[in-house]
Amino acid sequence: MNQEIKITKTANSRIDSLDFNNIPFGKVFTDHMFVVDYADGQWVNPEIVPLDMIPTHPGNLAWHYGQAIFEGMKASKSKAGNPLLFRPEQHAVRLNESARRMCMPEIPAELFLDGLRKLVAIDAAWIPPQEGSALYIRPLMYATDESIGVRQSDTYKFIIMCLPVGPYYNQPVKLKADEHYVRAVVGGVGEAKTAGNYAASLLPARIARAEGYDQVMWLDAIHHKFVQEVGTMNIFFVIDGEVVTPATDGAILKGITRACAIQLLEDKGHKVVERPVTIDELVLAAQNGTLQEVFGTGTAAVVSPVCLIGYKDTRIELDPDTFTIAPMIKDTINKLRTQEVEDKFHWLEEVI
Repeated sequence: MNQEIKITKTANSRIDSLDFNNIPFGKVFTDHMFVVDYADGQWVNPEIVPLDMIPTHPGNLAWHYGQAIFEGMKASKSKAGNPLLFRPEQHAVRLNESARRMCMPEIPAELFLDGLRKLVAIDAAWIPPQEGSALYIRPLMYATDESIGVRQSDTYKFIIMCLPVGPYYNQPVKLKADEHYVRAVVGGVGEAKTAGNYAASLLPARIARAEGYDQVMWLDAIHHKFVQEVGTMNIFFVIDGEVVTPATDGAILKGITRACAIQLLEDKGHKVVERPVTIDELVLAAQNGTLQEVFGTGTAAVVSPVCLIGYKDTRIELDPDTFTIAPMIKDTINKLRTQEVEDKFHWLEEVI
């Protein structure tokens, strides 16, 4: 598929209003967006247009039955000043995996990537230069049929928008191991980046914050014992020198940063074990002194150390100043994004 993308640039850029030293996460958008529609069995009319509202019928199937999926990506700048995309092909693959699970049409990777490259090139001036900052990229697909009735839509809209962002977490995070609410179950939609997964997390996350935590650490839906992931990231543990992360079993998002962390660790000689991890194992490891590090990984968070896990009446406290593995992964990924270290895995794509 080689569709020409129509480009209409804004006559009034808002970039002069951006304070690059004070960017709230997720609240500032760039000038343009990529939009393409799905109708009659094909993707049609791809275009880049000034960012604007999108009129939507109140009977839109996405509002009522949840056919909405998304991705999260980042772009930085190369030494030559050009945009650098981080593993864009993997995000195209994962978006289509989510689409299949949610009974939505796959978008051809070449159309996804062509729109992405052109959009980021047009809005390249919005990429923050500060360390730890980036251009956050949000691809989104949702149903657009105007009809009430539980069924899959026949029409869809795909959009890519961009947001300059600073760090997601500025401090080590505190997690509450939730023994009541659950995120996902094997056979459900836990592997898909679908909107409903995140809507379901809002109440337990609010309760956790009211109790002094930053986020929820999800336990499995059946036994309430097996660690799954955090509300905003996958999770890793260093136990007695061994790096452990919960296996992706269908209820855990297959994080791209998670995969990068595993590959980086193995390249540096660390053994990474993907297996079930129980909260009881973590409590015991903390008690006997073998729980050395806990950290999360995600596109927005990159790598975030964990300083506290609360579970019932138990508080597992950690000192991120003693961590060595989490800082190494974070430093390597950040320096990859600015070409300060060699891209030996070919994760970067420079947009020229």
